[in-house]
Amino acid sequence: MSRPMPTSTPTRLNPEDPHATEVLDLVKRSFAYMEDRIDPPSSMHRMSEQSIRNHCATGEVWTLGTPVIACIFLTPKPDRLYIGKLAVDDAARGKGYARQLTDLAEARARAHGLRLLELETRIELHENHATFGRLGFTKTGEAAHEGYTRPTFIIMQKPL
Repeated sequence: MSRPMPTSTPTRLNPEDPHATEVLDLVKRSFAYMEDRIDPPSSMHRMSEQSIRNHCATGEVWTLGTPVIACIFLTPKPDRLYIGKLAVDDAARGKGYARQLTDLAEARARAHGLRLLELETRIELHENHATFGRLGFTKTGEAAHEGYTRPTFIIMQKPL
């Protein structure tokens, strides 16, 4: 049985958008579960309303819902569109919002003339690897954060 697609329309935030606070709160809530599982700590700890506003000016931040129940951060690179943060509120999980936002990322990549999506996910978060695999991403490599000699994240890509 197929699941119905969500009906929320994606909204692109601009640098002055008042929803930056909601996005910050959503990312912090959604990523909190990994606190004791990943090393080094998540980059979400360096996020602020201002850094989200800055990303709106240099990249793209898209949201679903009012209040915000899901978001995705996109950064055009020379040969790909990078997905930096994808977050879905716990109460909204399993309803197709991550798929809706990755479909949006595909459309945005095409609009930029790019034929590849890329993201990074922590080595320890096997459930994320599986989720992104279901969304059409495949592992293309491993890398380490600065100062680490072991891989700390995997790189996943999706050709369009």
